[in-house]
Amino acid sequence: MSDQQASIINCAAYKQGHKAQSFPIDDISEVMSQPDTFVWVGLLEPDDALLTKMQEEFGLHDLAVEDARHAHQSPKLEEYGDTLFVVLYSAKLVNGKIVTGETHIFIGATFILSVRHGNALSYRSVRERCEDTSDKLAQGPGYVLYALIDFVVDQYQPCLKHLQKEFRRLEEELFSVLPPKDNLQSFYQLKNEIMVLDAAAVPLAEICTGLLRFHGDIIPKESRIYYRDILDHVGGITADCNRMREMIAAAMQVALAQITIRQNEVVKKLAGWGAILAVPTMVFSLYGMNFQVMPELGWKYGYPAALTGVILGCSFLYRKLRKVGWI
Repeated sequence: MSDQQASIINCAAYKQGHKAQSFPIDDISEVMSQPDTFVWVGLLEPDDALLTKMQEEFGLHDLAVEDARHAHQSPKLEEYGDTLFVVLYSAKLVNGKIVTGETHIFIGATFILSVRHGNALSYRSVRERCEDTSDKLAQGPGYVLYALIDFVVDQYQPCLKHLQKEFRRLEEELFSVLPPKDNLQSFYQLKNEIMVLDAAAVPLAEICTGLLRFHGDIIPKESRIYYRDILDHVGGITADCNRMREMIAAAMQVALAQITIRQNEVVKKLAGWGAILAVPTMVFSLYGMNFQVMPELGWKYGYPAALTGVILGCSFLYRKLRKVGWI
């Protein structure tokens, strides 16, 4: 199998809601000319030659094809004549990490073409679900676009639940008796993952709004109610992301405050021991001044008395400082 053939995941025609046939890409133009028929093609990281072929068959705009040729596009909806170009960010959990991928979708009145890049989700289940609901699939490419976007949005929810669970775990550790020293870094990493998920979800609101208000020739009236459902889901996800960002920001402030408190505790202990050590330092410094006349030097109990005074003074300070929690 050639690399080009491996990139073609699906190439099929649908007529009145039922799969009519699978066919080679060279026959796309001929199949699209049949009445009440639309074509659904799925590609995975196609090479330049395959994208050029798709451009010829579907009459795609040069700028849109150039965007699809390279990943790292921002989620968006653009109109090129009778064709719409949609960029989606997908997200999924892999070994406890959120990884994202891109899907570029070209859609017209008689076709829909999806181009996956990176870790983009597989849409086999979407295709199977659409083929099982022939009455909805009969609405044309507009319903297929809804099914693809809805599937992408549904995958955001497990990612969000994973991040919420991770936040609750870090929050419990934050208020434990001995919080870990790296919790601030963990909160920062969690905040970055929330931003990635939010950046994928937020543009979908504008995309769905544009599809609802305009492009009636591609998105039929009976399909628009489904896009409102996507808007509701996206609104809930973005609201949860915003709340989590605020909670993470508050938790990071608490973590910073705990660091300051721990530093203050260390400073207090050092100051307390410094005060205790000041007693013998002061006494012994007096005896180190080498004055000729010091009455205590001639007294046989001078040394025991000085040592006893130092011990009593240090003990007194130790008890007082321990009582107030400085040591």
